[in-house]
Amino acid sequence: MKIFESFSENDTLNIAREFAALLKGGDVVAFRGGMGMGKTVFTRGCVKALGNDSYVSSPTFAIVNDYGGKINLYHFDMYRVESWDSLYSTGFFDYMNDSSILFIEWSENIESVLPDNTIFVDFERGEDDNCRKITVSGGDGRW
Repeated sequence: MKIFESFSENDTLNIAREFAALLKGGDVVAFRGGMGMGKTVFTRGCVKALGNDSYVSSPTFAIVNDYGGKINLYHFDMYRVESWDSLYSTGFFDYMNDSSILFIEWSENIESVLPDNTIFVDFERGEDDNCRKITVSGGDGRW
């Protein structure tokens, strides 16, 4: 497990770049944390670190955004997924392969179907309202 503290958007981008350097095809990254905690900013930093300058936004209405890059990165938002049927209809399982990386916001809604080696990134408020505690755990021992 690794714990980071971010006091600004720039800090979060830098933490994300460090995190992205260890990513590889087949990784599933599950974000947990409320709205406004920095999940999309973190994704933006990872996308840039993986060689793509695409505009990164939360895929709330699209369900999934494809950012390509050195490794294909798919960014899911499972906020509105409430059942097996709604998860299946997103095409989620079609994206799981050894050459792509999946980032999943609101992963709490699909936690029972995540692979055993899922990397969890938890976002919490720190002691100061401007601080975010970002905890990375799981995966295959890289964190």
